Amino acid sequence: MQEEGKIKLGISVGDLNGIGCEVVLKTFEDSRMLDFCTPILFASSKTISLQQKQLGLDLKYNGVQEASMAIDGKINVVNVWKEIPEIKFGESTKEAGEYALKSLRAAVEALKNGDIDALVTAPINKSNIQTKDFKFPGHTDFLAQELEGESLMFMVTDSLKVGLLTDHVAVKDVSSTINSILIRSKVRTIEKSLRMDFAIRAPKVALLGINPHSGDNGVIGKEDDEVLRPIIKEMSDAGHLVFGPYSADSFFGSENYKNFDAILAAYHDQGLIPFKTLSFGMGVNFTAGLSKVRTSPDHGTAYEIAGQNKADHSSFKEAVFMALTIFKNRKEYLELTENPLQRQRVRR
Repeated sequence: MQEEGKIKLGISVGDLNGIGCEVVLKTFEDSRMLDFCTPILFASSKTISLQQKQLGLDLKYNGVQEASMAIDGKINVVNVWKEIPEIKFGESTKEAGEYALKSLRAAVEALKNGDIDALVTAPINKSNIQTKDFKFPGHTDFLAQELEGESLMFMVTDSLKVGLLTDHVAVKDVSSTINSILIRSKVRTIEKSLRMDFAIRAPKVALLGINPHSGDNGVIGKEDDEVLRPIIKEMSDAGHLVFGPYSADSFFGSENYKNFDAILAAYHDQGLIPFKTLSFGMGVNFTAGLSKVRTSPDHGTAYEIAGQNKADHSSFKEAVFMALTIFKNRKEYLELTENPLQRQRVRR
């Protein structure tokens, strides 16, 4: 972590056949973004130049061999590869997956080494990126292996934050995956993140039920009564502001979510469908609980519009600002907790 200068923000470019490079370049087409951070793209100068030409964009950038050589006030491109990958917009190809992985690995290595302060990842294709050495259902699981901590997929905006008990798990395996150890771990991770990353002093967390209507007293499944309720009571008795389980179908429509600092959903679609419905284009995927900061936009590769200069870069821009905010909040939190005599500036 650098002591002076702007925050060094690493960016993996994602699937070259998708909209990743487009939303990255559009974000930094606004030169005012360079007032907030020093962007460092992990790709190659030739690849970025080709993407710009095909998209009709024209940004000036500084090619470097290593992230540590990045210059403030410029868009920096680390030359991870020398060759020119073939770009086939809108297609899922093995080559696109290979280069997405090269970009991601180089960016994560720079993050681990402290050559960048935070990481924003452009969308990958979870299928074509798979190799014998990369067998992960997404960024979150890979980062959990590479970085210290207990990872949590946390979808966030300024006003809505949704975490997941299980993320990329098949629906048929959800109930068997959820147990008391997992629930305790995820609740503690989400509470720590709310304090450290979002400056919330006494976080209130709502848990959604596993089954429809939270099981209806065992009529539609016993997991809520036998697994969720006992742990919620145990943690509540211990002083945690944890509530639920709430019936997921009415929780968001009734705006009950506004009474909590975060919501912990049982599985992927239970949390992400309402989150994206309420916040699409402004939402950010944040991997909470790890030793380093990583965010991502709330959308995928969008092959259907790739290469057509139609992509909305709003979510990627929000991911950039969220990464910067979390990095600053975390730095301040660590400084203040190391010196307990200082008064911590937090909001309720």
